[in-house]
Amino acid sequence: MHSHLTVMGLGYSARALVQRLRHREGWSMSGTTRSADRRLELLVECPDVRIWPDEDLRGLFRKTTHLLVSTPPGEAGDPVLVALHRQLLEECRRLEWIGYLSTTAVYGDHKGAWVDENTPPAPGTRRGELRLKAEGNWTEFARVADVRLCVFRLAGIYGPGRGPVEQVRRGRKFRIVKPGQVFNRIHVADIASALLAAIFDADAEGIFNVCDDLPERPDKVISHAAKLLSVDEPPAIPFEDAELSPMARSFYAESKRVRNDRIKKTLGLQLQYPTYRSGFRSLL
Repeated sequence: MHSHLTVMGLGYSARALVQRLRHREGWSMSGTTRSADRRLELLVECPDVRIWPDEDLRGLFRKTTHLLVSTPPGEAGDPVLVALHRQLLEECRRLEWIGYLSTTAVYGDHKGAWVDENTPPAPGTRRGELRLKAEGNWTEFARVADVRLCVFRLAGIYGPGRGPVEQVRRGRKFRIVKPGQVFNRIHVADIASALLAAIFDADAEGIFNVCDDLPERPDKVISHAAKLLSVDEPPAIPFEDAELSPMARSFYAESKRVRNDRIKKTLGLQLQYPTYRSGFRSLL
């Protein structure tokens, strides 16, 4: 039977999945963006790109079998459900799978201790609180619609054109040192692999931490990127002295090590880039 993937929010990670699926037999796909200029760029990768919320998506939802939600949450909850809850229930008669891209920020600060999918969420930032609220929105929707739901809690995302290697390439001015601060990362290719594995495993549902095997201090990661690029490492400055945006500062507010056993055991996933070191080498 023909399958159709609809992506709400064709961002960096979602596009990696589209690239994997677009040439697969029996699949078609659509996605959304908020910008007309962005739409023209995305049409190279995705054959059907709608400008949302400007365009009506009813015809699109009628053929959707798989829905990936990659939009940032709002104060009122997940914006897709806030705007389209009734429409999704009425129109998505063929829907069999929902994937929601969340973040490991929902766990909050654990002062460097290990967490897994059974760890109770305790977000310490507004960003984490809103993601947890959106997770709850989709969990309730999936229950009412009787649809399989996979929530992917993503670690720090990097890959071609994004992350520490790219930052150092562009002349990053400093590296921030905050004693005891550590977190995981994940290559965008491994995110796409996790999403594919969950789509094609009819028993896969629930929460999945999508992260690498090696949590590390961010200043050490920047130093490693500089070494690979054969450039001087950016000078170190204390976290307290760094001028950061509220979003950037929120990433440094929490320290934890995240386990990824479930994507390996349940989805059978073997990470292509199990550490940032192997992932960074691939970017050279």
